[in-house]
Amino acid sequence: MVIRQTGPVADRLRVREIDDDEGRRLVRIVRRGSGSVVTWRRAQMVLLSAQGMDAAAIAKVAFTSEDRVRDVIRNFNADGFSSLYPKYRGGRPPKFTLGQRREIKKIARSGPAEHDLPFSAWSLSKLAEFLVAEGVVDDISHEGLRTLLREEGVTFQRLKTWKASADPDYAVKKARVEHLYAIADREVVPEPGEPEVIFCADEFGPLNLQPRPGRQWAAISGKNKDPQRRPRPLVLADLRDGYITEGTARIVYGADV
Repeated sequence: MVIRQTGPVADRLRVREIDDDEGRRLVRIVRRGSGSVVTWRRAQMVLLSAQGMDAAAIAKVAFTSEDRVRDVIRNFNADGFSSLYPKYRGGRPPKFTLGQRREIKKIARSGPAEHDLPFSAWSLSKLAEFLVAEGVVDDISHEGLRTLLREEGVTFQRLKTWKASADPDYAVKKARVEHLYAIADREVVPEPGEPEVIFCADEFGPLNLQPRPGRQWAAISGKNKDPQRRPRPLVLADLRDGYITEGTARIVYGADV
């Protein structure tokens, strides 16, 4: 019979005690969000640990593994702030392979919700952080990511999104309502058993169904699209109280009588 001896349970790994100057320096790195994404991520992990979060909770926030969080904390406890900065060799900046560029473009044009992330659009910082966390690239700066996307024909644009129904019978109901409209407009002859008089209410529909412009990364469009062209200056659109309804039909309610 083998009796396994176990020692005392190890204390939870936490960052060493940091003073006020070190805390302010960590906050500056995290808030600035510029420069190396690797440095930003490591500083974020150390700061969260200093605030009392354990490795499991930090891993969820940083979209990484608990082992990676523990490595960052151990390195900081041993080497201090120098451990936050990646040690690269000299020479030209790293070039990304064709496969990496395609994956970056694919992720940028997808929605964060497709990756179970709790926000609606990619910012450069969030996109760069996600690419590093997923292992697509080892590191990439925000400006380097912007340049790469522009070379691939992807820019941050204002796009219109449309609300869609989650009703599984939406197509059948829509076809029925459109058929009733056709009967009311005398475009079709009602079949036996179908109504000849149609009453409709509130055809305009609620105002919140109007399309609202948003922003996301999308491919450059147009006949003369050129990834190297300079972006147009941003112009604030005028807000108007009127509603444009030409060419738009909103069907809310139809009843057979």
